This record gives sequence, C-alpha cells and structure tokens, in this order.
Amino acid sequence: MARLLPREGRFFDFFNQHADLASEAALELQALLGDLSQLERRSRAIEKNEKQADRITHETVQLLHKTFITPLDRDEIHQLITGMDDILDLMEDVATCLFLYDVKAVTPDAQKLGEICVGCTAKVREAVRMLESMDNADQILGICGEIDRLESEADYVFRSALAKLFREEPDVKQIIKLKEVYQLLESITDKCEDVANVIEGIVLENA
Repeated sequence: MARLLPREGRFFDFFNQHADLASEAALELQALLGDLSQLERRSRAIEKNEKQADRITHETVQLLHKTFITPLDRDEIHQLITGMDDILDLMEDVATCLFLYDVKAVTPDAQKLGEICVGCTAKVREAVRMLESMDNADQILGICGEIDRLESEADYVFRSALAKLFREEPDVKQIIKLKEVYQLLESITDKCEDVANVIEGIVLENA
C-alpha cells in the first residue's frame, strides 16, 4: 500500500536551498575575514542567508508533520535540516563575534579556517544535491570522506593557530578575541562533518 501512495519530494528542494545558502554565507565569511573593513556589509549578507535558512528549516519541519510518507526516515530528515541550520548559525556567530569584540585584524590562520569552511560547505552542497537518488551512493560517500578530511585539516590549523597565539601574542585581550574566532570557525567544520555523518547514515540505510 505504501508504494502506491505519493511521496513528498519538496524535502529535497528544501535541502538544496538550505545548502546553497550555507555555501553562499561561507563565501561571504571568507571575504569578511580577508577584509574586516567590510564587516557591516558582509555581516548583513550572512544574517540574511541565516534568516532565509531558518525559514526553510521551519517549513521543512512543518512539512514533516503534514506528510504521511516521507522519502527518508523522519528522524534523518530532521537531523539533516537542523544540522545544516547549525552551520549557518555558527557563521553568523563569527560575524557577531568580530563586531562585539571589535576585532581589527585576523591572522592568516583564521583566514585559512575560513577557506576550509568554504570547502566544507561546498562539499555538503554537492552531497545534498545527489541525495535524491541512491544511484549516487558511492559518490556521496566519497564526498562525505572529503568533508571528514577537511575537518581534520581544520583541527590541525586550529591547534597550530592556538599554539602560535599563546606563544607569540603579548596582548591578553587579543588572545581572548582570536581564540574565540578560531573556535567558532573550527566549530563550523565540525558541524559540516556532523551533517556528512547524517548523510552517510542515510545512504548506508537506503542504498
């Protein structure tokens, strides 16, 4: 009987729209880290993406409650959309941190972490776009592996940046500011890995 009933396909549209917003926000964040004089403009752009993503998350959860037969397990849908939402929340947190702490300059390490965030969100988007067909299972799993590799690279950059910060920076206030920025940026890659793990679980369960 379940096979004869229609499945709601809008979930994949929502996933794709959300992943697009995260990827765009990551590019804005990378540009911001490269030029803090653009803080106001870039922050507004990131906030706009985050608000749009919030609406998509809300619509996805509403649709989940209204849909009898879902294309994926309900918990998986919820974990995926809320996990992607966490990524955008953290990007907005970085921009807010730069403003509240009145950060005047960031290090090449922070910029490198921003670059890795761009790579991670681009890979999440790539994997999400393939998720509608399990014919893409091997490719999706390969992309998830690439996200894991990028997250490991971010861990290394983060640890190295902290070590350098505590050894070389004489200004305690600057240490506090940059440590927070580093942690938030590294957390973005952690969330991307969390999303990759959800996607991996979906593929392994449904392929």
